Amino acid sequence: MFKFVPEMGGMHTMTILWLLLIQFLVLFGETAGAKVPAIIVFGDSSVDAGNNNWIPTIARSNFEPYGRDFKGGKPTGRFSNGRIATDFISEALGLKPIIPAYLDPAYNISDFATGVTFASAGTGYDNATSGVLSVIPFWKELEYYKEYQKKLRAYLGETQADQTISEALHMMSLGTNDFLENYYSFPRSDRSSQFTITQYEDFLIGIARNFIRSLYGLGARKISLGGVPPMGCLPLERATNVMEGNDCNERYNTVALEFNDKLKQLTMELNKELSGIKLVFSNPYYVFMNIIKTPSLFGFEVTSVACCATGVFEMGYACNRNNLLTCSDADKFVFWDAFHPTQKTNSIISNYVVNKVLAEFH
Repeated sequence: MFKFVPEMGGMHTMTILWLLLIQFLVLFGETAGAKVPAIIVFGDSSVDAGNNNWIPTIARSNFEPYGRDFKGGKPTGRFSNGRIATDFISEALGLKPIIPAYLDPAYNISDFATGVTFASAGTGYDNATSGVLSVIPFWKELEYYKEYQKKLRAYLGETQADQTISEALHMMSLGTNDFLENYYSFPRSDRSSQFTITQYEDFLIGIARNFIRSLYGLGARKISLGGVPPMGCLPLERATNVMEGNDCNERYNTVALEFNDKLKQLTMELNKELSGIKLVFSNPYYVFMNIIKTPSLFGFEVTSVACCATGVFEMGYACNRNNLLTCSDADKFVFWDAFHPTQKTNSIISNYVVNKVLAEFH
């Protein structure tokens, strides 16, 4: 039987070919994993990493026990015991484990080049919403983004900056405050006398549409439009829903579903209208509701009240480190304060969004 025995030269050639193949696969893997060079974030407290620390507002969380499970146990201005959803998303896409706040002087353009958040806790699509707690209005976040682009071009050069902007994932997460802090506020808000709830939803959709068009005009091509959660199940809303036995406020959840349907429709319309755009709808509603309805499947024990203080009304300054009622293990709780999820909940929701919605970007 003929048996091929490669000569040393042949073996040497094969070794080189194998090395070249491995090098190619490594380079290909790096390129494939670097489809998103940066994450750029707009929105409210769900994605604010501390911008509100640097403006005159009571909507802050830069004190204990906020951040107690963050690296180093330090409060950063994130409305959670640890990281928020966009931090987890950044890490999942192969970028850094946290996205810094644009107004934080501890960071500069070299940090922001791979991720930055312009978000402000308490804001909404509607300018009137940001006025309630004197926070950064949504339009101002866009102005900060324009300023950021100038800094990025000076740092990277025109060509690389433009490429980074077009390939970066731009994320929007807001809307809850427009309804709970503004439209449904007590005493009755101006917006509820001006609009029916359906009209107000459409009013907000118009603002979202114009904002996305503005992002597109500034070079953004990859955009995630975030939906609103089951806002009727937030501990604060359950606590005030006395007539229904402190269960979820179904009226608010119905509004959330209606508004999310309109956001989804908006993504379909703009994908047809704007050439070259990849606009996706990141909807946290159903995964969040699954966690609330079947907490044990996710390792949670408490859904109706939050970890901080009594877990019923407290957030911001009312959530203080000296309250003896604050839980010892936040991982057992879906909510950290009466309005915001724990780090564990953020991790589960972001993992769902990355795998189900953002997969095409990485």
